[in-house]
Amino acid sequence: MTTRVQYFDDKFRRDDDPWRCNISWYERRKRALMLAALPRERFRHGFEPGCGNGSIAAELATRCDRLLCSDFSSRAVELTRHRLTGIPGARVEQLEMPEHWPHERFDLIVLSELAYYLAPRKLASLVEHVLLSLTDDGYVVSCHWRYPIEPWAQTVDDISNAFRRPGLLHRMVEHVEPDFTLELWSKCARSVAQWEGLV
Repeated sequence: MTTRVQYFDDKFRRDDDPWRCNISWYERRKRALMLAALPRERFRHGFEPGCGNGSIAAELATRCDRLLCSDFSSRAVELTRHRLTGIPGARVEQLEMPEHWPHERFDLIVLSELAYYLAPRKLASLVEHVLLSLTDDGYVVSCHWRYPIEPWAQTVDDISNAFRRPGLLHRMVEHVEPDFTLELWSKCARSVAQWEGLV
């Protein structure tokens, strides 16, 4: 029986870009929308678990003083390390989520096309790790495909509901298209204009 790790390792060994993240207009546009939704120009310490081949990481690295990327696929880690070579403050580790969540604090956490692969108990654990490691002025990006993913049963609504924590997280951005949902969550409800003193 093929494990999840083997499944993704095989995907990346057959093709460095199995989901066409580097060349698909859909993927490039989605990435641009995600980056545009970030409320600050720069972040102190970012984290992207499930980084795949590093297509998002390469752009996050230009906006973070420090950036940690991880994936449980050894091939994905290898590809991302190669892509981030020479970028100060960027590092890549092979970690399985949420079991190996790092003991660090982040003001940006990016969850892209990751959470629907987790069973309900693991998704709940992931959210708890996010809450514990997110700084008081930090942000969480959740961006996920809206169509069914087999054999994993989590839906975009399941993911969104897992992050609904009244009094703990505020949804600052909700962008919904037929293909994907992009949400931005924060412990702080201040808007970009409020941070800049415009209102």
